[in-house]
Amino acid sequence: MSCRLAPFVLALALGLAGPAWAVDEPAKPDVPAAEAPKPNVEAPAQPDEVFGQEVTLPERTIIYLQGHSTWDNALDTLVDAFKSLNEFLAKQGITPNGPPMTIYTQTDDTGFNFRAAVPIAEAPKDPPKGDIAVGQAPSGKVLKFVHRGAYDAMDSTYEAIINYLDDKGLEAKDAFVEEYSSGPLKADDDTLLINVFVPVK
Repeated sequence: MSCRLAPFVLALALGLAGPAWAVDEPAKPDVPAAEAPKPNVEAPAQPDEVFGQEVTLPERTIIYLQGHSTWDNALDTLVDAFKSLNEFLAKQGITPNGPPMTIYTQTDDTGFNFRAAVPIAEAPKDPPKGDIAVGQAPSGKVLKFVHRGAYDAMDSTYEAIINYLDDKGLEAKDAFVEEYSSGPLKADDDTLLINVFVPVK
């Protein structure tokens, strides 16, 4: 399974894929297990890091670019979306108030809908138009899972999340979030620190 399918696999496990989901997101073609790539570089977990730690996300105002991507172009699409969003923020003189994040909203067999988002202190007086909008990030109690390393090694993290939920008998709800704590998402960055937030019932 390729890293481009990781969010979709989690969405399937959470029951989020398909028309019933509220926000649009990725879908996955069948890929034989034998073709699954080995994870690239992954930094070791920190001693105080808990996989599946329960945390509470605060209410946050975000400015986001809503988009759609096929699975084949997932990473490139997200990188381009954040580039466009950052250019808009710079042009408008808006300062981010937290790390960038991707909010996955809906998936199907061919692709996914997403929100490439950045927290801001307050909504701008002149609201953006078109694909860029202002809204609220997911908030409330969630489980936090940490991925360290290249984005193309995300599959192993998502598989571990699915196994964790199964082992604990937990049922997830709504959309999930990837938060890029180490900075902007980059295709060739093998030092990424990504927090995956999964809300559970």
